[in-house]
Amino acid sequence: MSTTTCTVGFAALGVPNALATYLQASGIDEPFPIQTATLPDSFGGRDVLGRGRTGSGKTLAFALPLVTRLAAEGTRTRAGSPRGLVLVPTRELANQVLAVIAPLAQEMKLKATVIFGGVTQGSQVRALAAGVDIVIATPGRLEDLIAQKHCRLDHVEVTVLDEADHMADLGFLPVVTRLLGQTPSQGQRLLFSATLDGGVNVLVKRFLHNPVTHSVDPVEAPVSAMTHHVFSVKTADKGAVVSDLASGIGRSVLFTRTKHGAKKLAKQLTSQGIPAVDLHGNLSQNARERNLMAFSDGSVQVLVATDIAARGIHVDDVTLVVHVDPPAEHKAYLHRSGRTARAGAEGSVVTIATLEQAGEVRTLAKQAGISPTITAITPGAKEIATLRGERAAHVTPAPVAAVANEPRRSNPQRKWPTSSSGGSGHKSRRAPQSQSRNQSRSQSSRRP
Repeated sequence: MSTTTCTVGFAALGVPNALATYLQASGIDEPFPIQTATLPDSFGGRDVLGRGRTGSGKTLAFALPLVTRLAAEGTRTRAGSPRGLVLVPTRELANQVLAVIAPLAQEMKLKATVIFGGVTQGSQVRALAAGVDIVIATPGRLEDLIAQKHCRLDHVEVTVLDEADHMADLGFLPVVTRLLGQTPSQGQRLLFSATLDGGVNVLVKRFLHNPVTHSVDPVEAPVSAMTHHVFSVKTADKGAVVSDLASGIGRSVLFTRTKHGAKKLAKQLTSQGIPAVDLHGNLSQNARERNLMAFSDGSVQVLVATDIAARGIHVDDVTLVVHVDPPAEHKAYLHRSGRTARAGAEGSVVTIATLEQAGEVRTLAKQAGISPTITAITPGAKEIATLRGERAAHVTPAPVAAVANEPRRSNPQRKWPTSSSGGSGHKSRRAPQSQSRNQSRSQSSRRP
């Protein structure tokens, strides 16, 4: 196993001129450490295990060799028979991986598509029938389409497992095992993950051939630019403290344990003049995409999410992560916290702990390997203002439209958006935008 910290240019790592030129034009001039470490072996045809925390640049690390190899082979695209396969745990991650791979594939005259559940399968079936080179898929929907004879994996030349540990945590190992068993045994396999333990090792031992392992910035070591705090609060003060933390001009992600809690908190913040959107499993795919886009493009600065967003979204410039509800275990804490301090930026993480949760949070911090600053907090405390920064302008919600001479409906149409509306219908609360075009922003905008 190797650990790499130096960087060299993409061309020196074997990236074809067309792709290196595209990266440079996109503002991506220098590779991240995980890319520097893995690309020579990936381009050499080796099976690779790449370990790095979320945001370390893993997507580009597998996208470049995937696209390069398929383009070099020059094999004719067959209907329903992709040559490249990327398995991911969530719909959000599938879309973000596609955003990285699609322009690279286009540069090399290849086609890519996504396959995931939660939406009708018609457009996915049509894309497969038309012929695609690369499929980025969640395991369940892909297996469904294979069972319906819309797809087959016997011509896959390169298989990628992205966020393999998260797939194991979600219970996807049986279906992932079945899918990998349908790919040719001689094909190249690239596995990228924040951790390489537990169920991931089962996949490694069965499907990877003499793999080389590269470890860069593992999840067990939180980045130094991230500061950790525990705000000890009375239960009655929790809501006011959370609202105050979320009211800054910077971008923040607030995590709750339940879907109902995320929806409720987003609505409460919005009603208080702090436009927020929610992200959780009860939303339709369209609503999830709208809300994530509103947060990504700065239409709103606050995202309230369950753990679905801890590993499934990649947005730069998140300055604050708030664990409104402490997570159930330390891995979730680290993945949630990884939404901030990305790509060398600074960020803060706050865990809100009631008196009853004090012991639970102490144990969580110990298991996560962090030493947070613990402070007893009441509404209006200076510590809140320090982390929140400048307060954003209050945004007055649009009033509910009165409908004359009509009976009251159980679900009246509102001008002011609900938390699942994607942020339309209210004023923007954008943070000041940096003029620099560094790799972290350019790259992660196309990354998961």
